[in-house]
Amino acid sequence: MSAAQKPYILILFYSKTQGTANLATHIARGVDQVAGIESRIRTVPEVDTAISRTVPKVPDEGAVYCSKEDLADCAGLALGSATRFGNMAAPLKHFLDSTADLWMQNTLVGKPAAVFCSTNSIHGGQESTLLSMMIPLFHHGMIIQGLPYAESAMNETSTGGTPYGVTHLGKDGAHLSNHEATLAEAAGRRLAESALRLSGR
Repeated sequence: MSAAQKPYILILFYSKTQGTANLATHIARGVDQVAGIESRIRTVPEVDTAISRTVPKVPDEGAVYCSKEDLADCAGLALGSATRFGNMAAPLKHFLDSTADLWMQNTLVGKPAAVFCSTNSIHGGQESTLLSMMIPLFHHGMIIQGLPYAESAMNETSTGGTPYGVTHLGKDGAHLSNHEATLAEAAGRRLAESALRLSGR
């Protein structure tokens, strides 16, 4: 990142039914409330095992696909996924599996990171999914940031929200509850503030 470029939090996610995408949008709103840093929302393409094809760099709709440069140059990372059997979805894992070159160069060491996800049931593997997303970030040397109970919505929510990260309970669709939206924005603010502190800005 050049000295003139404003630092940014990369909000990288995979979403199938918009619940995780909506969390990403609210995390970005929280980031953008902090002066001196901005949000950058990116997604990953589907994994197609049937044929070999080239995916366009810009999808027809939704967020732009993430590049290695987006990840390498970020001041902090919010990583999100729809839940698949208590784990992150394959498209996001596929992207992370391609980042060994960044790992070898220690590119992400010391940068803050947070994780988020959505499920269709309250026992659908939210916490295990969040933990599964932390593992590659630990390998990259990132500093993992949870969501403290100092956020009052953590003590009030009956939908999404865990100390491991922001979540969405999608039993009523992709629409976020007030608590979920509040916690997502709080997570974005906290991550942005941590990134600025760690970078000495």
